[in-house]
Amino acid sequence: MKYWDSSALIPLLVSEDASARMDALVREDPAIVTWWGSHVECASALSRLERDGALAAGDVHIALARMAEAAQGWVEVPAMDDVRDQAVRLLRSHRLRAGDALQLGAAIVAADFQNSQLDFVTLDPRQADAAAREGFRVVGA
Repeated sequence: MKYWDSSALIPLLVSEDASARMDALVREDPAIVTWWGSHVECASALSRLERDGALAAGDVHIALARMAEAAQGWVEVPAMDDVRDQAVRLLRSHRLRAGDALQLGAAIVAADFQNSQLDFVTLDPRQADAAAREGFRVVGA
């Protein structure tokens, strides 16, 4: 089981340079743990790709449908006080944005505060650095 940041989930939904690597990871271990807000973050990223002209509206609809289907099998860390508290701590310790801190806080909670016991999948270099400094084995970046 691995914790998946939304940056690593996007290539599972649309064709990107990292899609083959992320597909291989999910085939190797299909159990995806992610934060409750990942669904919204992925929808935001897909909408941004559409606005920027990188994805057609039809492709976005297909990706959103894929995400809805895939999310049925995800283990989601809910929005909870422990996630929020970890995110606040992480913002003070690392150069993270709020969403990234919430993702990493959710991973810490998912790992039951035993960070070395859970892989963290991300394609965001800043997120990868913070996750590694928090003791996660980082995959993907």
